[in-house]
Amino acid sequence: MARQLTFDLPPRPAMGRDDFFVSTANASAVALVDGWRDWPHGKLVLTGARGAGKTHLAHVWAGQSGARIVVATDAVDLTDLPPALVVEDCEAVAGDPVAEERLFHLHNAALGKDVPLLFTARSAPSRWGLSLPDLASRMAQAGLAHIDPPDDQLLMMVLVKQATDRSISLTPTMLSHVTARMPRDFAAITTLIAHADALALSEKKPVNSTHLRAALADLPGDPSS
Repeated sequence: MARQLTFDLPPRPAMGRDDFFVSTANASAVALVDGWRDWPHGKLVLTGARGAGKTHLAHVWAGQSGARIVVATDAVDLTDLPPALVVEDCEAVAGDPVAEERLFHLHNAALGKDVPLLFTARSAPSRWGLSLPDLASRMAQAGLAHIDPPDDQLLMMVLVKQATDRSISLTPTMLSHVTARMPRDFAAITTLIAHADALALSEKKPVNSTHLRAALADLPGDPSS
């Protein structure tokens, strides 16, 4: 049967505290973020793989602290800083002298005004490949929190959340089938749910087990085999 042309509209993820699931994979990172008033030198680097929940946890913290969320490569008005600041995707500045210099001055301006800083990245600052020594030394002073790959509990919770963000209902049978077969990888969850949703939309049907099995089979390494 011919499939209908679909448009891949981005989901609207829920970013509230009640939508962030805590398990052994992220509990230590959550505790460190919650203890933000005691961060060494007023700053913390939050690391984890793509899709691990760094941005979601940053939004939770922003709700607590009144932080503004910016991207590391963006220019920020240093004369109008908020009470706290989240700087996302920090490793993206590495190798760009202008971006590194900009992040260095943002860092100094924020700490000079007692503005706490939460940085997000996929890895620790020592692995970013920074070329500006002063920035590298400043980042080395930050506390470090890491979100581990998902355990079974978190895997299932993130599956449910990403499905809910796309208005998809997953039955217990569907969840059990998927969690038993897919990689323990946050990015794979995003790929799986998006692909199953696209297949269902192309057939003008709700997501069902057939769509999930097809999406599983298309994941790298064919985890369903």
